[in-house]
Amino acid sequence: MTDINDAKGLSRRQLFQLGAAATAGSLILGGTPADAAAAERFDRRRELVARHKVVLTAADINVPLSVGNGEFAFTADVTGLQTFPDDYKHGTPISTLSQWGFHTEPSPEGFKLEDFPYTNSLVDGREVPYLVYERGVSPPELEAAANYLYTTPGRLNLGRVGMVLKDSNGASAKLTDLTDIRQELDLWRGTITSRFKFDGEMVQVTTVCHPELGLIAVSIVSPLVAKGQLAVGVKFPYGPGAAHGKGELWTFPCFSGDGGTWNHPEKHRTILTRVGSRRADFARMLDGDRYFAAMSWSENVSLSQSGPHDFELAADRGQHEIAFVAAFSPAEIGRDLPSVAETVERSSAMWANFWSTGGSIDLSESKDPRARELQRRIVLSQYLTRIQSCGSMPPGESGLTCNTWFGKPHLEMHWLHSAHFAVWGRSPLLERSLGFYTRIMPKAQAMAQRQGYEGARWPKCVGPEGDLKPSYLEAYLIWQQPHPIACAELSYRAHPNRVTLDRYSRIVFETARFMASFIAWDAGKGQYRLGPPLSDSTEHYYHDHDHQWNPTFELSYWRYGLAIAQKWRERLGMPRDPKWDHVLAHMPPLAMRDGVYVTGETATDTTLHTVLGSLGMLDGSGVDRETMRRTLHKLLDRGWKKSIGWAFPMTAMTAARLDEPELAIEVLMMDAEQNHYLANGHNPQFPHIVPVYLPGNASLLYATAMMAAGWGGAPRRHAPGFPSDGSWTVRSSGLLGAP
Repeated sequence: MTDINDAKGLSRRQLFQLGAAATAGSLILGGTPADAAAAERFDRRRELVARHKVVLTAADINVPLSVGNGEFAFTADVTGLQTFPDDYKHGTPISTLSQWGFHTEPSPEGFKLEDFPYTNSLVDGREVPYLVYERGVSPPELEAAANYLYTTPGRLNLGRVGMVLKDSNGASAKLTDLTDIRQELDLWRGTITSRFKFDGEMVQVTTVCHPELGLIAVSIVSPLVAKGQLAVGVKFPYGPGAAHGKGELWTFPCFSGDGGTWNHPEKHRTILTRVGSRRADFARMLDGDRYFAAMSWSENVSLSQSGPHDFELAADRGQHEIAFVAAFSPAEIGRDLPSVAETVERSSAMWANFWSTGGSIDLSESKDPRARELQRRIVLSQYLTRIQSCGSMPPGESGLTCNTWFGKPHLEMHWLHSAHFAVWGRSPLLERSLGFYTRIMPKAQAMAQRQGYEGARWPKCVGPEGDLKPSYLEAYLIWQQPHPIACAELSYRAHPNRVTLDRYSRIVFETARFMASFIAWDAGKGQYRLGPPLSDSTEHYYHDHDHQWNPTFELSYWRYGLAIAQKWRERLGMPRDPKWDHVLAHMPPLAMRDGVYVTGETATDTTLHTVLGSLGMLDGSGVDRETMRRTLHKLLDRGWKKSIGWAFPMTAMTAARLDEPELAIEVLMMDAEQNHYLANGHNPQFPHIVPVYLPGNASLLYATAMMAAGWGGAPRRHAPGFPSDGSWTVRSSGLLGAP
């Protein structure tokens, strides 16, 4: 995150130029005919985005709105602030989250990661240690330690900023008391405008996020301010909590809450380090963790403290407006805070630049009735992934909206979360998170070495320090291993130069070294074998990890990853690695049964959607197209009740590559429980468990970019993944297409 103290100001002219950006990364800075054409594209994009602004006319606890910048996000209820958190926790929790804000709750029992015993698996006659806990299999006395270690650290809610709203009798407002609601998210400007009536008076709120800082700017205008019935409340929480005993691993708020515990004021400290007539600074201490906050506000407004962690910002009687900014930072905030007006201007410039550069897909002239909804999903998914999936770490499953999986970076899904940025012409947004692999590489190398392998073995879901935690599944999952190679290659396709190669070659090569040493030689068959132990990406056979090998998608991904790594060696003028070539030349065939691909060689009774990724997400090396076609249609006949959100775009990619574009659209827009997109663009999965599931949004973007711009070997026609029967009109620009 850019520290508040390091933010650089821009002149009004620079802001105007930034906001007037044209497509494909060029700026509109002059008046030539070419610039006029770019200006036309700019206006067309602005109209397209504006058409899909979010408008809410009633409170919906499943549909909060967020503002953010990739490193920091603020999620608001229908008031534009966080006024009714107890209502929203039963739908989508509302939080203030960042990439840097995590909390480690100390263990009363003294549990330490270095004390947790490893479990050995027998691999080709040798014992290989795994950090694993599996209920019913591992010793039960380890459960409390495993739960604690797995849940910490958790992503931390930095603070709640809401209204203190009371009627004329002094009674606190309830969500059901609000009437005449109209809340809008202006996507082009990144601004939430909220209007509602309470106690007979109108309230209007504007909420924006600074494009570089962990800072929100808010303006509240209402007669209730003048009457003393509306103030702003700021409250700081303890961390999300850790599971210390049995059966506590998946509880709210630890697993999927708002990232805060609000009923233990004695566990943390909030120190008001500075307070003046228009500014206050706060130091926050939670066990061994520290962070800072600051606020500044308009004239005739003052701050008071109402509890150990509670503060109230109120206007003088007769004053109709409260305008303020609230900032959060891992370091002390020494500089002057930007004003509300400056923050609004900076936000507008950033968002105009975002929407007018990179890729665009316009389906507005299509006759197919599904086009408008698909267009809405595309636009909103771009917004959601921009505010929470392009930070300095791989995104969490629910990004910076709320916590699922304790808010930890979601390395298992990194490609699904972030690869779309590259094919949409926004590769730098993908690259922001690739440095995380360099940062945690020493620990990934240490784990590989401990297990007797070379290179770096990447974890599935970890805290910011990259420490593995005991788990029944994550120890054996392997499909995340090639992700950094695939992401680095996407970056190279966007920027095919020596700088890209030098920046990411170590990640690529250390990943490939592990992959080539993990796959084992089967002398009897004269070929390599992937596993055991492992859990395949379907997680269908994870309890039998010691007896699973050669999963279909993972074999394809191993082939793809090692082939790309060899290309990187050649691009750098290095000789091909002979071990990698030997593996590539002796990969086992993909497992089949009854004429279709199955999940794996030892899982021949099941065909699940990840097998389609071998020709869809990947380029199909080693895949028989007609066998994959039969596999695709068999899966379509089996139903989608248990499918996850990304399975629909994944299947659409396969259908497109098999030149079945109508089927691609049918799957992408299928009316299935896990394929619904709410008014705010969220794609909930089993809604009360995973209310925000960003891999669904992100993989939708990858699939549609591929369908519009094509892929390696695509048919030579416009928008090859869309039907060409005249029902779809696809206008696109700035897309790179898929490998």
